[in-house]
Amino acid sequence: MSAGEPGSVVRRMLLGSQLRRLREARGITREAAGYSIRASESKISRMELGRVSFKTRDVEDLLTLYGITDEAERNALVALAREANVAGWWHSYSDVLPNWFPTYVGLEGAASLIRVYEVQFVHGLLQTESYARAVVRRGMKGAGEADVEKRVALRLERQKYLVAENSPEFHIVLDEAALRRPYGDRAVMREQLQHLIDMSERPNVRLQVMPFSFGGHSGESGAFTILSFPESDLSDVVFLEQLTSALYLDKREDVLQYEHALKELQQDSPGPAESRDLLRGLLQLS
Repeated sequence: MSAGEPGSVVRRMLLGSQLRRLREARGITREAAGYSIRASESKISRMELGRVSFKTRDVEDLLTLYGITDEAERNALVALAREANVAGWWHSYSDVLPNWFPTYVGLEGAASLIRVYEVQFVHGLLQTESYARAVVRRGMKGAGEADVEKRVALRLERQKYLVAENSPEFHIVLDEAALRRPYGDRAVMREQLQHLIDMSERPNVRLQVMPFSFGGHSGESGAFTILSFPESDLSDVVFLEQLTSALYLDKREDVLQYEHALKELQQDSPGPAESRDLLRGLLQLS
């Protein structure tokens, strides 16, 4: 998959949202739809959210149930189902990834706008190779060197999105804690700070630093990511990483709360130019 090309995850979400609209237009319950394809109501729910792969036979049976007889419309949706089942480029890294992370990589690669608040460390899309290696080693204690290097390689591959021709807008608020917490030695941290300064000057990157001096702020619940997509059919998704799993929130009321929190963080933090000066100050002190 080339950088920015909608991946299988997004195709599943698109197909799921279209199937949901067709079902609701006919007034058919999820339970009835599930019965027609020998599946549970929860399976239909997961399909409509794009959380599972699609069997073409199930899609064909649902389209029949929903009264879709036009061959061109049926063929387009069945083709979308086949494309949705194609493994993304990140599939080869699945042996070193937690089972919930490939979904995020697919969403990230298809997003046109990525908005982030990060507090623990520099966001993966902005990490240098040496800094990424230090972070991965800390997070994968006891892992073999080959697995560590594979995880680092994935992180570097993801970063290609930010410098691609059709790169997404990337707006990030980094807590000062992420800049002062050392990963790797002094040279690694200096290189990382300089990299942040360089990346902050890219036209598609808006980087702000929330300084310690501000005190309490709207990011008190921890790090989060809001992903927006060019497809009008897709709602924004909030990604929350946890220790053993992840949450993907797409209900509008949830997304609005995180958008409000991020807007406050952006308003309360120094602007991009002042934040760049703050980074230069930290680099001089390091």
